[in-house]
Amino acid sequence: MLSLLAASGAADPIYWANLGLKPYLFEIGWFQLRFYSLAYLLGVIFAYWHTLKMLKQPGAPMAQRHADDLFFYCTLGVILGGRLGYALFYTGGETGIPSAFTDFSGDGWISWKLLRLWDGGMSFHGGLMGVTAAMAFIAWRDKLNFIRVVDYVCVGVPMGMLLGRLANFINGELYGRAADVPWAMIFPSDPSQVPRHPSQLYQAGLEGLALLVILMLLFWKTRARYRPGLLAGVFTLGMGIARFVNEFFRQPDAQLADFAARTGLSMGQWLTIPLILTGLIVVLYALRKPPLASGIVQPT
Repeated sequence: MLSLLAASGAADPIYWANLGLKPYLFEIGWFQLRFYSLAYLLGVIFAYWHTLKMLKQPGAPMAQRHADDLFFYCTLGVILGGRLGYALFYTGGETGIPSAFTDFSGDGWISWKLLRLWDGGMSFHGGLMGVTAAMAFIAWRDKLNFIRVVDYVCVGVPMGMLLGRLANFINGELYGRAADVPWAMIFPSDPSQVPRHPSQLYQAGLEGLALLVILMLLFWKTRARYRPGLLAGVFTLGMGIARFVNEFFRQPDAQLADFAARTGLSMGQWLTIPLILTGLIVVLYALRKPPLASGIVQPT
């Protein structure tokens, strides 16, 4: 896609408005099926379908009934964790924005900002913590091996990242920093109206497509699933590195621009450093341990 954008804007920046994009697939009266909602829905459906497909292979750590419960709670974890993470990391304090936990100034039938999911969005790191909590709960309740549950669930997650970032691009939101590249774009919602990196596409490529291909190859073409933690570690490490790199091109949130200038890194990058360290430790741990003879963890 970037090559096509570059070819169409050899000298002048590309105007996002000229691409003919709209944030919804269709509308009926007051109802709009928005691409961002559709991205979440399709991402969960794909992850569920692919997990069931993986569970049919030798060495599965859980049954389909576990997967059914797991994806119900993971969906709740994405929504609740993502919103709580946004409220915690991107409102209140030095952001200059009233805390979403205590802001009841919203218009319409929902005044509490914490419940207004369309007002500010959700945090990736919060959603990740919500999903992790959901997996931990199911593993504890059903006496499953937590790390092996994560191994299987994480393989399909980048598809959701891919679809979500493409939806961000279609919405013309979360654009990048000012840029002087052939594919630089001017977004209507940008008050400065300067050419910027289409960083949503960079994120879709690295955090989504590239990581999805890597994890798929590891699962289907190697015996990585017999090394508990390897797939989870690669996902965490890869997502952390991809997110850290992409943040150099993504425009920091307006309320945290001063924080990024003062610390040298954006809030997203600071939150990503623990992911990178955790992923690296888990990968090394998984590679040092002998692989399982089968997918069944024997009692200690």
